[in-house]
Amino acid sequence: MTSTGATSALERVRAGLVGAGHADEIVELATEVPTAAAAAERLGCPVGAIANSLVFEADGAPLLVVASGGHRVDVRKAARHLGVRKVRRATPEFVFQATGQLVGGVAPVGHPAPLRTLVDTALADHPEVWAGAGVSHAMFRTTFAQLVTLTGGDPVDVGQ
Repeated sequence: MTSTGATSALERVRAGLVGAGHADEIVELATEVPTAAAAAERLGCPVGAIANSLVFEADGAPLLVVASGGHRVDVRKAARHLGVRKVRRATPEFVFQATGQLVGGVAPVGHPAPLRTLVDTALADHPEVWAGAGVSHAMFRTTFAQLVTLTGGDPVDVGQ
């Protein structure tokens, strides 16, 4: 992605946050933080307080799972909750098409169209959580309740 594309993704996230009445608390970091562990280290928070925005295919349709960085997503639990046959990790191309953002920086907001979303209840264990802001070097501070509201997602235990 060009720097203009990255700026556009970041600005779409910022607009999504502000449009939803959320504080613009995007923090741009000096280096990329493509993993929950790297983000937690940089931000000085527990890895479980990192809200990973992961895109899956649920019977072919995009599904956003905002998962705690402290565990892996149990796709069988997600499929049972949704009442679909299969949930599988999406390809980078599918992720970009659904979100307009690249893997490693996907945000829970700022997508071209709303995505069906599950928000991991494990994030509620943390008074503040950090989510990607559309690029791999930016994060924003929020709460579990705000994530549920921002995404219109279903709170679900999705962890393995």
